[in-house]
Amino acid sequence: MSSKILIRTLAIALVIGTVAVAALLIRPSHREALPPPASTATQPIGKFIALEPPLPAPALGFTARSGEAKTLADFQGQLVLVNLWATWCAPCVEEMPALDRLQQKLGSSLTILAISEDRRGAEVVEPFIARIGVKHLGVYLDPKSAAIGAFGAQGLPTSYLIGKDGRILGKLEGEAKWDEPPMLATLERYVRGN
Repeated sequence: MSSKILIRTLAIALVIGTVAVAALLIRPSHREALPPPASTATQPIGKFIALEPPLPAPALGFTARSGEAKTLADFQGQLVLVNLWATWCAPCVEEMPALDRLQQKLGSSLTILAISEDRRGAEVVEPFIARIGVKHLGVYLDPKSAAIGAFGAQGLPTSYLIGKDGRILGKLEGEAKWDEPPMLATLERYVRGN
């Protein structure tokens, strides 16, 4: 092989290597805001997992269906269940009526923020909410999916229970039977203790 071909091959390899390293360094990390608890790898899907110790909730902005800007900090002092969902997500659709019944049952002792991650926002969320008949649930919009990145969620639906002090008490990945006795008992312990 001639020295020109060898030099050209090395130059190409150097450029490809530099681009690959730069891509890894520039790539945004969605997990920085909320490090997972040590036991994340073994967490069962659809089961509430308490975080020990509780972690600070991320700074997060989203929009009310009326168009009013909201932040998670607006709900400090309340026990909050943040549910990340989308209209195209079958398990999300399945659990939405149970979340609505849970909000009705627990009333002001638990504030549920059902934050839609649909990119088309109110355009798809409004007809969906009307069709399924949600009446008690606070439904919010996050068309840029900032909540997924801020929490480091791995998929939808994912829910986070946030204490009155603004710390994440626990999370649940996947669909849940929110208004059935085992989940009600779990949540009522937090209502009494928070």
